[in-house]
Amino acid sequence: MDCNFSIYARSLTLESLDLPSSNIFPAFIFGTLTYCFILLFNMTVLLTIALNRKLHKPMYVLLFNLPLNDMMGASAFFPQLVSSILSQNRSITYSACFVQALLIHLYGAGTFLTLTAMAYDRYVAICCPLKYNTMMSPNNLLKIIIIMWILNVTLIGILLAMNYRKEICSTQIVDIFCNNPSLMKLVCEDTRVNNYYGLFVMTFFDGLSLLIVVFTYVQILITVVVKRQSDARSKAIQTCGTHLIVFLCFEFNTFFAFIAHRFETASPSLRRALGASAVIFPPILNPLIYGLKTKEIRENFILFFHKVFPQKQKNKLVGVKH
Repeated sequence: MDCNFSIYARSLTLESLDLPSSNIFPAFIFGTLTYCFILLFNMTVLLTIALNRKLHKPMYVLLFNLPLNDMMGASAFFPQLVSSILSQNRSITYSACFVQALLIHLYGAGTFLTLTAMAYDRYVAICCPLKYNTMMSPNNLLKIIIIMWILNVTLIGILLAMNYRKEICSTQIVDIFCNNPSLMKLVCEDTRVNNYYGLFVMTFFDGLSLLIVVFTYVQILITVVVKRQSDARSKAIQTCGTHLIVFLCFEFNTFFAFIAHRFETASPSLRRALGASAVIFPPILNPLIYGLKTKEIRENFILFFHKVFPQKQKNKLVGVKH
């Protein structure tokens, strides 16, 4: 396009949701309730881990980062979405779009890093049990968490900063929410460097996480099957199954969303659906999967619930007696 626009406070237009007028209010209610449930589920996991000393172990301290990531991603996506549904206004300022894209990419990369660190923790616990307390000491655990967040903020910050230009040649965001690929398509200048760096960041977070998780689970499988350690087998079944389900769901979701953005021939509807699903489903499913499948979290949540609402339980019993 020939026209160049200043990006400062410039209004952009997000992809239309194509909602019939009869579906606007139900969609608004559904989106609002979904966001509220995400906050409730993830806050429950956070409080359960934070308020129970029995869960102050490396595995659960690392898990603590997952609901934080999920709430960050959901908070970047849902408020803007439901407000635009109600107002039927799909415009957003460039600055707000940039912040939304930054938070969503921090969410995605942070999830990969957290799940990778959790895979390493399970590898040490099952394959090197005698060294576990040393390798996963509080100091080493703190270093792992700090490195995770520094890598996340640095690599994603640079990725988005490369697109924050003074001039853009379009105001149409080709997605229902802001992300790096859609922002890159607005820039007038040559974006090959941005594209190469984006591929590097995607390979680093997605590919490296996959390699580490595959390596750790192969080692765990060898320890469990080949060495026939019954204790290790029991521990692996209890702690690794949940992690693997969460990781594979997120891995496949983000991979297909990435592929859909890279190929121009991909259906726009499919691209939008895959992109939105990566932000919607993990924050809902992760706390449910960990809450229902992880025995220690489930038991401690029940204890926490009884501690928070003891009087209600007593009142019910009194009512039954009368």
